Amino acid sequence: MSTSEPPQEAKPTSVDQSQPQPEPQPQTQPQPQASPDTANSQAPPPPNGESQPKPEAAASPAAAPAAGPKLTNAELKAKAKAEKQARRAQAKAASGAAPGGALTSTPAGQPGQPSGESKGNKTRGKADGAPSSGSGATGKGAAGAKNVAPVTPPKPEKPGNKIPECFSHLTMARRLSITQADKDVHPTVLTLGQQMATFAIDESITRLRVTLLAFKKVIDSYTTPPGNTLARHLTPHVLNPQIEYLSACRPMCFSMGNAIRWLKLQVSKIDPDVPEIEAKKELCASIDAFIQERITIADDVITENMDEFIQDGEVILVYGRNALVERTLLRAHKLSKKQIEVIVVDDPYEQKGQDLAKILVEEGFTVSYSGDFGALPAQVQRADRVILGAESMFSNGALYARCGTSDIAMAAKDYGTKVFALCETINITERVSSDSLTYNEIDPERCTAAKFRLLYDTTPSEHLTTVVTEINSAQPTSVSYLLRKLEDSN
Repeated sequence: MSTSEPPQEAKPTSVDQSQPQPEPQPQTQPQPQASPDTANSQAPPPPNGESQPKPEAAASPAAAPAAGPKLTNAELKAKAKAEKQARRAQAKAASGAAPGGALTSTPAGQPGQPSGESKGNKTRGKADGAPSSGSGATGKGAAGAKNVAPVTPPKPEKPGNKIPECFSHLTMARRLSITQADKDVHPTVLTLGQQMATFAIDESITRLRVTLLAFKKVIDSYTTPPGNTLARHLTPHVLNPQIEYLSACRPMCFSMGNAIRWLKLQVSKIDPDVPEIEAKKELCASIDAFIQERITIADDVITENMDEFIQDGEVILVYGRNALVERTLLRAHKLSKKQIEVIVVDDPYEQKGQDLAKILVEEGFTVSYSGDFGALPAQVQRADRVILGAESMFSNGALYARCGTSDIAMAAKDYGTKVFALCETINITERVSSDSLTYNEIDPERCTAAKFRLLYDTTPSEHLTTVVTEINSAQPTSVSYLLRKLEDSN
């Protein structure tokens, strides 16, 4: 009796340990294969609350050959990650029109978002800046929103300091705190800058005097560092910080600019071989001589020259309060014993003419005071001459003085009254101006977005009769000649 061999398929087949074995599937009807893109979103939730299978295990082993070469676990994970990012971008783009720019999230289990993304993705709120569903205003979503920079609305500009664009070249005094000053600024200069910014020191010749005295203290306390010379180190490292601070507090007047250029020239002339102590004494002595000659003696000569024009019994009109004009009137009354009547027309904003009127009354003058320009035509007709103080004189003969000076000069010309301008030569500048907008300052106390007030105005030379300086008295058009003569003498 012959025995037959068992069938070949009955033999146990060898199993490759490297290939994963598919888990037994429940006896359910086969479902149509879903595309990889919709595997997570369109699959129905599993029964009995079981967790949804991962995307890499969703496809059956039989469909693997049809999808191409078999992917490794790492490749499947990378593919799933890419699909997840694509869904995020699509959801973010779709919810971009939501109010406030916040992303809207779909509750877990609803179509369009997998439950794993709403439950396990903790970085969703941090990356997109929106809290996850069910967390409300607090929770992990709110904690993730802390990493997003808050969008702050722009602060509205204060109209008080806004200047129209066409006047942006004009400067304005501003009070700086001491912490904003350079570390090399001298304490005396710090105090001086605050006084100038608050207009405690106002007139140009007074500002020039105190500035030179402050620089004298700076030079006296200066010590040349090792390896440097005074002529090379003093100006850029010591004087320039002082000048910049004073200019930041209030723009320098023309006389200050002329004096600073002179001082820098004196520093550059110092011989490097001269000892430091002797060089500092020489600079301080030069500053004292400059103040004596260009300010003190110049004022005395100007008052004396103007006294020669004033006649006994005249009526003189002045504007506001100017130190040089005040000295001229007191000299004519005390020394020359002239009986003169003074009409004080005051600036309606500053009212400094009140102080001058009180001083003149105490000295025995007959004084008429007007707080504004309402009676200017009648007052100009009564006056025999008008005496004005100058902040500066341009080389074309134009007078730069307190705002309102031009109105008085033009009214005096209309009625044939002589106009005299008192000006030290240190206040004469080489610049040329024919209007009040090229060089001027803005009143910081009267500056708004709608309007602002200028501190000075420019009077054309044809409205002036004579300019009185310490050199001589001349026509306004001869100011450039006086400037050249002064430069030749120096």
